[in-house]
Amino acid sequence: MSEAGEFVDYTLQMESTWEKAAETNERLSGSLKVYGASIGAVRGTVRDALKKFKDLGHDDITALSSELWEEPVFERRLAAVVLLQTKVKLLINTDLTRMEGFIRHAGTRELVDPLAKDVVRALVARLEGLARDRANRVLERWAEDPDPELRRAAALATGGTDP
Repeated sequence: MSEAGEFVDYTLQMESTWEKAAETNERLSGSLKVYGASIGAVRGTVRDALKKFKDLGHDDITALSSELWEEPVFERRLAAVVLLQTKVKLLINTDLTRMEGFIRHAGTRELVDPLAKDVVRALVARLEGLARDRANRVLERWAEDPDPELRRAAALATGGTDP
């Protein structure tokens, strides 16, 4: 694991409580492992990581998000979402492939919804020309996919409502 990934993972574990873990586990119905860190702790951890590792470019951000997503732990995956929300201006249309994988394996709408609304929608909105056309074709494909979460993400990313 990268130094930044280790920092985020360790900090999230240190910020956890058993009470929060029990609450989150109940809410997620056991679909993912949980550490028990609050949403505020996740956001603060990402903020601190970005201060500590200042020179993260596009490839570093996308690699770190994948690294955090790799383990099926809610707080790690939420940290990946927060990282992408924070650095959405660095993302490019080809990053939609990564987002698709995240959405397909999210395990909860608590991850799908912010990915779709805050990352995919923001990314596509700032694209122009051929990149925008390609991104729109991806979203059209998602809208027809058998995976209900991918269809939901497409609807939310294009400003629609919950399908």
